[in-house]
Amino acid sequence: MNRRNLMLYGLSLGPIVLFGKKLVLNLKSSLEKGFKVNAGEARFGVHYKMKGVTFNTLDIKISGKDTEDGLAVFEQTGLTPYGGPPLHIHMYQDEWFYVLKGKYKFQVGEDKFDLTTGDTIFLPRNIPHAFIQLSKKGKMIVSYLPAGKMESFFQVTDQWNEPPSKEQIAKVFNDHEMKIVGPPLSV
Repeated sequence: MNRRNLMLYGLSLGPIVLFGKKLVLNLKSSLEKGFKVNAGEARFGVHYKMKGVTFNTLDIKISGKDTEDGLAVFEQTGLTPYGGPPLHIHMYQDEWFYVLKGKYKFQVGEDKFDLTTGDTIFLPRNIPHAFIQLSKKGKMIVSYLPAGKMESFFQVTDQWNEPPSKEQIAKVFNDHEMKIVGPPLSV
C-alpha cells in the first residue's frame, strides 16, 4: 500500500473510531446509575397479571428502559398449578429462567426438562418452548435478551377482563414478536 492510500485509509477510520468510542461511552454511562427494587415490589410499582394464559404475576425488576432494550428481567410468581403458556417461539430474543421456588417442566424444541428450586434453563430464540407449573405455587426469575416487547406484552395481558379467545391470544403474541406453534404442555 503506498503512503497516500495509507493516509487516506487512516483518515477514513477516524469517524468510525470516534463513533465507536461514543457508542461505548453512551452505553457505559447508561449503566453507571444503579437502583434497587425491594422484595415483593416491581420496578415501576405495577404487578402484571398474565390473564388469559395463566394467573401468574410478573414484576419488572430490570426494565428494557434501564438497559437501552438490551435486557428485561421479571420475577414471576406462579399461581397457576398445571398451567403455562402455549408452545411458542420468540423471533428476536433469547430467554432464560431461574427457579426460586416450586417445580416446573419445560419443553425446549423436542427436549423436556424437569426443573426445581435452584435450576436454570436457557431458551434460544426461534426454538419452540413452553413450561408447565407442577407445584401449587412457584417463583422464577425470567430474563429476555434483548428486552424486546415483553413489558408491553404483559401490560396487554394484564388488561384483559374476560378470557380471550385463542385468536386474541395468538394476535397478542404476534404483535409482540412471538408466535404460538402448539398447545400448552400437559401433565
